[in-house]
Amino acid sequence: MPQQLTILGIDPGTVIMGYSVISCSGSQVQILDMGVLKLARQQNHYERLLLIQKQVSSLIQQYTPTELAIEAPFQGKNIQSMLKLGRAQGAAIVCAMQAGMQVMEYSPKKVKQSVTGNGNASKQLVWLMLERLLQLPAKPEYYDATDALAVAFCHYLTRNPENAVASRHTSKKKSGKKAWKAFLAEHPDRIVS
Repeated sequence: MPQQLTILGIDPGTVIMGYSVISCSGSQVQILDMGVLKLARQQNHYERLLLIQKQVSSLIQQYTPTELAIEAPFQGKNIQSMLKLGRAQGAAIVCAMQAGMQVMEYSPKKVKQSVTGNGNASKQLVWLMLERLLQLPAKPEYYDATDALAVAFCHYLTRNPENAVASRHTSKKKSGKKAWKAFLAEHPDRIVS
């Protein structure tokens, strides 16, 4: 892994797109930006794609990331929704490719597995683990932002598995039910019904 790596993470969406930018140096991960692009006001799907392109291009220009980590569309029941989601993903990928960035795609299950140790983890559990690992300042208004952060962090862990943070996080000896029981015992205030 290069000395300094900046990763743009995207959770594509046609109503809300999550994004994050992280800077990685060795075992240090710093969040440079994290947020959402709200697209619901635009009725025209093509206008939404244009807004995605503009936002991703703006992030690339501002932070000059070298790699894009993007969540792959999941196979749902509604084919039209999946098609639109694939187009949103494509708009972001084209921006990255035009900027000469490396693009990596991760399934939702792979992202959740990398961050929490459980490929079926809830969005809330992903956020709680990221909060613990990266000292997030507050719960975001939309989980789409933390999903994008999870995609970027998954890419970081995939590229650098021997990293101290990654080793502590992905260790088989301390993962699974025992690790979560210990975490919840230490933080009973984070249990939400």
